[in-house]
Amino acid sequence: MSDSTGESPTVSQEELLAKARILSEALPYMRRHAGKTFVVKYGGHAMGDERLADLFAQDVVLLKQVGINPVVVHGGGPQIGQMLDRLKIQSSFIDGLRVTDKHTVEVVEMVLSGSINKQIVTAINNQGGTAVGLSGKDGHLIIARRLRRTTRDPDSNIEKILDLGFVGEPYQINPEIIEMFEDSEVIPVIAPIGLGRSGETYNINADTAAGAIAGALGAARFFLLTDVPGVLDKQKTLIPHLSLDDARRCMGDGTITGGMIPKIETCISSVEQGVDAAVILDGRVPHALLLEIFTEGGVGTMISRE
Repeated sequence: MSDSTGESPTVSQEELLAKARILSEALPYMRRHAGKTFVVKYGGHAMGDERLADLFAQDVVLLKQVGINPVVVHGGGPQIGQMLDRLKIQSSFIDGLRVTDKHTVEVVEMVLSGSINKQIVTAINNQGGTAVGLSGKDGHLIIARRLRRTTRDPDSNIEKILDLGFVGEPYQINPEIIEMFEDSEVIPVIAPIGLGRSGETYNINADTAAGAIAGALGAARFFLLTDVPGVLDKQKTLIPHLSLDDARRCMGDGTITGGMIPKIETCISSVEQGVDAAVILDGRVPHALLLEIFTEGGVGTMISRE
């Protein structure tokens, strides 16, 4: 490869040896994971940063090339919000979930299944992969039902059901359409849109959709890319591994709080459904997936049965 002057850049023997060592150290992990299915929830700042998006696409293509079956499930909250603002459609949130009426769900589907999904597909294809975009509607992949949330009135102590509109939760996952791609070169990229029993469209939290898909596939790994390093202890140090009991205990004693709680609950649920391990990773770190999969210690927090 030549630089801008037309001359080949000088690479020292030490740099070449370092690259060779990295490849050699990764080989046992490649063998261990060959033929396994990895579900990756992709979102956050990593998806909004063009450089990180390209690196993520490279990583996914590499996983496919070494015999792993990556399945990408993506979010898109900020992009949905921007489109709603452009269309002057008001929206609100309850407990972090966007209240989704009929007009809003049309925009949500347009953004998730349309522009965002195709951007990710294009990025993977540009890196030499063969990605195909899907939503939960395709092949009845995600059958959804209306998400029910309740709140308790502080004055009367009466519990009330919150109306979130067309916000759904997975009721049934039909993974056959994804399994069709396992022996092919295709990388499925899935938008978290669900189909109701009566044909209605549901907006599903991407973490929840990805965890449910990972469980239905019996994935070896479920990776949740976030905007934090992983689960931190009370001294703000990364916890590299949690058993299911450890994770529940950390939620109970206040170690895990706020927005990390639903992510941990999703990881626990996926492991209980048969996923070997769930991993919370910092998607802002370049090549975070590769660092987690092909190094001994990893770089995130792994949650497994033991």
